[in-house]
Amino acid sequence: MAVPKKRTSKSKKGMRRSHHRVPVPNVIECECGNPTLPHRVCPSCGKYAGRAYLAKDED
Repeated sequence: MAVPKKRTSKSKKGMRRSHHRVPVPNVIECECGNPTLPHRVCPSCGKYAGRAYLAKDED
């Protein structure tokens, strides 16, 4: 079984783990004012790039 010869230092361990973070999603503000992901249809108003793609079901 392979066993490390030397102890891994805190800096080497930190450098290895530097890419293990959870990425923060990029959020933009829609025309309606709600946050949404870029290049996606807004789930609240149904618009993308100024055009209506989803019919809003209003009661």
